[in-house]
Amino acid sequence: MSGENPETPKKNGRADSEKTPKSKDRKMNILFVCSQNKRRSLTAEKILNGVNGHIVRSAGTENNSRVKVTPGLLGWADIIFCFEKKHLRRINEKYSDLISGKKIVTMNVPDDYEYMDEELQDIICSYFDNYCSEIEE
Repeated sequence: MSGENPETPKKNGRADSEKTPKSKDRKMNILFVCSQNKRRSLTAEKILNGVNGHIVRSAGTENNSRVKVTPGLLGWADIIFCFEKKHLRRINEKYSDLISGKKIVTMNVPDDYEYMDEELQDIICSYFDNYCSEIEE
């Protein structure tokens, strides 16, 4: 990442300031969760990690996930974004004690996108901006 502005997410190798999320004040540890951590949540981590000082990680709920949801990741996260209700349900079934009291956002984004898909990036940034504007008010 040498020479890149961490506040400007990269899209297809270029900076896109229109997509830069607006959260500036509170630095958070943010976890994005999908099924396999290969497309949706990995895209979120790639475009948002480091934006405005936030640390973003991603994980999947299935056994064959690239990075699997762990108690450590759940404990680390200030906020958890789940792409579908089934992801929240799976986390709740295994780790309800660890996520009690945590802010969790279910985005209802189906697994219809490829990694770094332009529309997927727009959706992720929109959810991120909306949530961050709520906590800053």
